[in-house]
Amino acid sequence: MPKTKITFVCQQCGAESPKWSGRCPNCQEWNTLVETVLTANRSGSFLERGQKIIPQKLSEIKFITNQRVKTGIQEFDRVLGGGIVSGSLVLVAGEPGIGKSTLLLQLAHLATKDGNSGKNKKLPIKFLYISGEESPQQIRIRTERLKIKNDNILFLPETNVENIIDAVKELKKENQQVLIVVDSIQTLTTDEFNGSAGSIGQVRESTSRLLKMAKSTGFSVFLVGHVTKEGSVAGPKTLEHMVDTVLYLEGEKFGTFRLLRTTKNRFGATDEVGVFEMVQTGMLEVNNPSRLFLSERQKGVPGSIVVATMEGTRPVLVEIQALVVPTQLAIPRRLASGVDFNRLQLIVAVLSKRLNLPLGAFDIFVNVVGGIKIEEPAADLGIALAIFSSFKNLLVDNKTVVFGELGLLGEIRQVPHTILRKKEAKRLGFTKIISPEKYTSITQLRKL
Repeated sequence: MPKTKITFVCQQCGAESPKWSGRCPNCQEWNTLVETVLTANRSGSFLERGQKIIPQKLSEIKFITNQRVKTGIQEFDRVLGGGIVSGSLVLVAGEPGIGKSTLLLQLAHLATKDGNSGKNKKLPIKFLYISGEESPQQIRIRTERLKIKNDNILFLPETNVENIIDAVKELKKENQQVLIVVDSIQTLTTDEFNGSAGSIGQVRESTSRLLKMAKSTGFSVFLVGHVTKEGSVAGPKTLEHMVDTVLYLEGEKFGTFRLLRTTKNRFGATDEVGVFEMVQTGMLEVNNPSRLFLSERQKGVPGSIVVATMEGTRPVLVEIQALVVPTQLAIPRRLASGVDFNRLQLIVAVLSKRLNLPLGAFDIFVNVVGGIKIEEPAADLGIALAIFSSFKNLLVDNKTVVFGELGLLGEIRQVPHTILRKKEAKRLGFTKIISPEKYTSITQLRKL
């Protein structure tokens, strides 16, 4: 019998404590410590039982290139860095109902279609969809809606990790390349770890076993993870450190746009974004997001500015709207949607100081149309100009594009990728560009 150890694991941060207490000593949250039984024979080695552990020289390690499998979805490949890397563990997170399962089913269909076996791949590809939340009959209803008919997609309704690993080993014996989806990681359990499904211990141990399986077999695994109300993946934060890639599917719940972002990628850049549109038949790729975000723009209205932003290596034009109205409260309201609230406060302070605008008596609302979030400081000048336009009730030419960082002294600073931003603006028919190359101070806004 293997020895057991009793510990108390925090369900919020994953910290362990030898005894129970009402408050976690690490994250200071109350009533989050849960008794957990650990076994002493757990191993995280990637080697099979009986194999010798021999360190290798750098020159002895095989250098593998072009081992990426194309998914058939260009926006997905863009975020991954060019395709799926063999043996990788990818976490796809998002709110319930945002479209994670729909997107992965479409990926399964396109990646395993006849004739598509990925670049430099000779083995046939099978897709194993492990469902811990839905029955095969429920998944069949979704595939009918998505018009997916593909016998290369295998379904396994299972929540036990040991049974899943056994099923994968059987597929490996058939000498096939397999892509695996686990929907979702919060439903899995392992026999050698006590605790209910979704607990910190079960999620972490299940992920550890799937990671070992992926590295030893070379099969790529996608984990579906739900996001809590606080915006973090349900489970320990260490889950994100264990996987190779972390993808977040974002979007307004009642909107049609979906953004696929990467916050961690061991095989590519972390600043790429994939844009999708949710329709009745599934997720549609948006190859020209600028035109889509500006399709419903109203012309001839004060407070509307088009900003050239960069999403990874791709320039995207988005509309920023601002509304400035007299306040009815002792403290004026500041509301930001799609831009950082603290950044908005800073821009309002600069406008008040450098342009002598009495914004302390006005409520200010700023919104990025389309549900996209702008994090780069190149949108500062666009936000400032939108607020100035709404406050003065002045129209800005509809063919104007703005970008530039705003400093505390009112100076307009240079931003990278100026040429790409200008090319995208000219391609879409914009003729006037307000950038740091021609405008160096916020006081020049008076002359616009």
